[in-house]
Amino acid sequence: QVQFVESGGGLVQPGGSLRLSCAASGSAVDYYSIGWFRQAPGKEREGVSCISRREGRTYYFDSVKGRFTISRDNAKNTVYLQMNSLKPEDTAVYYCAAHLMTYCVLDGQKYGYWGQGTQVTVPS
Repeated sequence: QVQFVESGGGLVQPGGSLRLSCAASGSAVDYYSIGWFRQAPGKEREGVSCISRREGRTYYFDSVKGRFTISRDNAKNTVYLQMNSLKPEDTAVYYCAAHLMTYCVLDGQKYGYWGQGTQVTVPS
């Protein structure tokens, strides 16, 4: 049974950085396309970034382009989300999710495997 566990969240001041990790167990992480999603209180879940299986193509939500970088370390079986220049509006619970298709998409309905989430807080 494959599992994904997020870590790396925390409290950071505006303009600061965090690196989130999504560690896979039970299967190779590059067997899956991995997405990062977030959900703020009272708001709908939104896709942030994704990386496709095998080829590692990446995609970003417009509001994080140039600030966030998704990457994958196959040796560590982990996908990362490097978040720089953080803003208060980035505050949310961040989830990593996985699906078996070859494409990268920011539609949470396409993902069948989800982690438990990690809180990111950027105070205003």
